[in-house]
Amino acid sequence: MAGVASPNSLLSEAADWLIVLRYETPTAKEQASFEQWRSQSPAHEAAWHKAEAMMGVFAQVPPDVCQQTLGAVQRPDRRKSLAWLGGLLVAAPAGGLAWRELSWRDWMADQATAVGQSRSILLPDGSTLTLNTASAVAIHFNPQERRVRLLGGEILLTTHTDPSPSYRPFVVETRQGSVQALGTRFSVRRVDADTSRVAVFIHSVAITNRQGATQLLQEGHTADFSTSHIGPQTDVQASAALWEQGMLLAKNMPLADVVAEIARYRAGPLQCDPAVAQLRLSGALSLKDTDASLALLAQSLPVRIERLAHGQVRVVGR
Repeated sequence: MAGVASPNSLLSEAADWLIVLRYETPTAKEQASFEQWRSQSPAHEAAWHKAEAMMGVFAQVPPDVCQQTLGAVQRPDRRKSLAWLGGLLVAAPAGGLAWRELSWRDWMADQATAVGQSRSILLPDGSTLTLNTASAVAIHFNPQERRVRLLGGEILLTTHTDPSPSYRPFVVETRQGSVQALGTRFSVRRVDADTSRVAVFIHSVAITNRQGATQLLQEGHTADFSTSHIGPQTDVQASAALWEQGMLLAKNMPLADVVAEIARYRAGPLQCDPAVAQLRLSGALSLKDTDASLALLAQSLPVRIERLAHGQVRVVGR
């Protein structure tokens, strides 16, 4: 695994080491070789940091699934198996966790977070970008525009007046289209492979889908959009962005929705029994300590927390 100058090659090498260290039992010689590879240059270290960020996303895939996938591939071809793992999109039952799809684009992200992690960064123009759990972005600033590509997860942006002498639009790009900021604070979330969701907390944004349809979204509203459709606008509260502080504020919220939100911040499957899915909850829950939040659910509602094999957790009736 000799290091080369190309960043893409270094990411490929980091992917190899991820497989060896995460899903195999490395020998002492392999561990020493890894340390030698990592210390070759700052570029090697940076590539490994990206691998570590993505490691938290791979942790969402059950270990037995990973081992089964890897077991079917000969060791020299293990890098190909990384792409196989990345293509996994495991759909959990309603009310449970939907595993986030991981693609090679995530490896090319400039910033990424693991499950349960959030991070705020200052962009070159003075704007603030906050990544929610299991999120990844690519950042492209040039003389013509300021562009952030959402590769997965959810982000919150507070835009700043552009210091550039010439106007540069601030655009968030998703698979379904783009969102242009109009001096604003807003969030963009990848709901699933076909849908993005925008919520505006200050001022407004302009949504444009891949087919060219455009809609202005004003402060206090949210809307979903696909490549061919922009959905109706609904009200959104400022508290919807409290995940930035690691909190979820529920207001008469169905238990199934509460559990689904908490599940986004946990590495293992979390499901809600349909029999209690429509119970209502109001209160503040921690997204940083999800076990404490689950315990609070059991104290506040006629439910109990059932812990099963392989890290699976279910919220069921008492």
